[in-house]
Amino acid sequence: MKKLDNILKRNSARLLQEPYPTKVEMNNIYKAALRAPDHAWLRPTSFIEIKDKGIEKLSKIFEEFASKNVDQKNIDKYKNAPYRAPMIIAAVNTYKEHPKVPKIEQMLSTAASVQNILLALNALKYSSIWRTGKVAFNKFVDKKLGLEPNQTIVGFIYVGKNKGKQKNIPKINSREFVKYL
Repeated sequence: MKKLDNILKRNSARLLQEPYPTKVEMNNIYKAALRAPDHAWLRPTSFIEIKDKGIEKLSKIFEEFASKNVDQKNIDKYKNAPYRAPMIIAAVNTYKEHPKVPKIEQMLSTAASVQNILLALNALKYSSIWRTGKVAFNKFVDKKLGLEPNQTIVGFIYVGKNKGKQKNIPKINSREFVKYL
């Protein structure tokens, strides 16, 4: 049961602060991410690691997107979003045409890799949150990040140490979510 605690006690943190994982830790985190199910070994998942000056660049991309797509009063919200964490990992899905592996399955593989990242970070005593919103699944942001037309961001993983009170983990009765045949 003790090993399950990493999953059962994982929690998202809204505000994060330094430090972020070292290069050695990130190498292992990415290895864990790439253990996600991957039908036909297509490798549809890759990552963009954003930290230091990259946070400022991402802020400018989010601000440019917001200036064209949201109410003027919300532009600062988008501009400031990347500063919520010292590191952000953009999870990228690269769709590859395949007769047995549809696009949705490749997207789910990338989503599973994100969950592996969240669990690996938690195991290493870091905190994180997976964010999507209008800036994910967004061709403007994808293009600004240098992605190809068959690539898309499926989420931004904000990474660091929790800066604030830990959220309560709700009690869940798993029987309410399971049907037996």
